[in-house]
Amino acid sequence: QVQLVESGGGLVQAGGSLRLSCAASGRTRSRRAMGWFRQAPGKEREFVAAISWSGGSTRYAGTVKGRFTISRDNAKNTVYLQMNSLTPEETAVYYCAAGDSGSASEVRYDYWGQGTQVTVSS
Repeated sequence: QVQLVESGGGLVQAGGSLRLSCAASGRTRSRRAMGWFRQAPGKEREFVAAISWSGGSTRYAGTVKGRFTISRDNAKNTVYLQMNSLTPEETAVYYCAAGDSGSASEVRYDYWGQGTQVTVSS
C-alpha cells in the first residue's frame, strides 16, 4: 500500500502561483510514476501532469503546459506541482496519484490522495 497526502492548496488571486506537494508513505520502494489530476465543481476529473520515476520524463495537459511544472524528490518521497499564472477556471480539488507509468489516463494509477483545494479568485 502507498499513502499519498497532498498539501499546499489554498486561495490565490488570478495570475498568482501555488506549489502543491504530495508526500508518499508506505511501500515507496516500488518505482512508481506520479501524476496530478484535478476536478472542478460539476466537472469530471482531468489530467494535469505526470512524471516518471526517474524524473526524466514529464507530461502535461495542453492547458497547463508552459505554466505548470511537475517535479519530484525521491529522497523525500515527494512530488511537487508548481502552478503559475493561475486562472479562476483552474479552481478545483487537485489530486496526486501513483501509477505504473506517466500516463494521462486515470486507470493507470493505483493509489490516490484525498486532494487539496485550490481556489483562484478573479
